[in-house]
Amino acid sequence: MKKLSLPIRFGLVTSAVLIAYFLVLALVDKHINPAFSFVNALITGLGVYEAVRLSKLENPASFSYTEGFKTGLVTGFVATIVFTAFFLFYATEVNAEFLPQLLETVNGHFNADIGMVAFVVAIMGFATSVVASLTVMQLFKNSRNISQNS
Repeated sequence: MKKLSLPIRFGLVTSAVLIAYFLVLALVDKHINPAFSFVNALITGLGVYEAVRLSKLENPASFSYTEGFKTGLVTGFVATIVFTAFFLFYATEVNAEFLPQLLETVNGHFNADIGMVAFVVAIMGFATSVVASLTVMQLFKNSRNISQNS
């Protein structure tokens, strides 16, 4: 359980930042524009980066690519699950007009319900978590290059 406490903690903090960003966008009525979701990837990437960095600092001897990648995945997946739950709550309980406005913004009259949109939000978050974890691990992996004396 000790190995999971760090990524869960960072996942919860990352989800809180994602929710705060969404609510700030809602205050200025920009939350219906999907282009602003690009910043979600940056927020998730920063959360994954910090979790992996701290994991490597805490256990430099036992840190491996696999451990770092798992830390990044758990961080991103926790953040995605919590944010998707918030998104569902917001779209169904807080602002019932959100989903029609969002679907109208993407230039189409889609016949999509909240389940489909929440599924897309979750898949985007999971994909972002995988890509962020792979990217961050390029910075933190241990080099296996053999130094040569010239």
